[in-house]
Amino acid sequence: MKKNLFITAIIAIVLCISCGPKGTSNSNASEEEKVDYLLRDTAIYGFCAEGSAMNTLQIITDGGDTITVSTARANEKGKVLGGYAIGDEMAIIVNSDTTQAILVINKSMLNGDWVMPNPMDGSNETGVRILRGGVAESIDQSTIVYKSWRIFNGQLQFTITREDGIDAEEILVYDIIKLTDNELTLRSTDEDQETYEYTHPAGEEYTEEDLNGVVLDEGYDDEFDM
Repeated sequence: MKKNLFITAIIAIVLCISCGPKGTSNSNASEEEKVDYLLRDTAIYGFCAEGSAMNTLQIITDGGDTITVSTARANEKGKVLGGYAIGDEMAIIVNSDTTQAILVINKSMLNGDWVMPNPMDGSNETGVRILRGGVAESIDQSTIVYKSWRIFNGQLQFTITREDGIDAEEILVYDIIKLTDNELTLRSTDEDQETYEYTHPAGEEYTEEDLNGVVLDEGYDDEFDM
């Protein structure tokens, strides 16, 4: 995995904006305001509520509001990632009038161990453990130490350090291409756009001890197939 150029891209965009023609809406904004706008998270976070159905998602947001959106268009475009069930922790991006979901991510479905064959020689499995609350841990990684994770603007971000003695934090950013109960496909957003295909370890069950006391959701009867 290579260091993402996300921050560099943001700085470049800000410089372009600041050099743009006079009279634009951003001409009087400070550099800090421009960066804040570009880094603003447009996703809505919350939990899947009882009003959800096959093409409808109702969310009780982290702010306590209840919103209901159609998922039909997102489903047609393969942008409902992980499905949803009552009680699942969700992240969604919606249209301007908050009636249509553009992207739906089931954050609860991300929890757990995700591994793939070692890209160096395939002799073992390496990967990442994603825990509720934003904690991430490395699985048999010799060079990368995962520290934390989050969904930001519909992308999966990991904060990592490398075991090279420098201990400087990096942010790796991925688009989620596929998410099911046993498959996670990520594509890096850097210039290489590498694809990584993860699965859960075969035959492995998670315990509180394995997950440092974090209990995964056991699921609900009301699951909505996409």
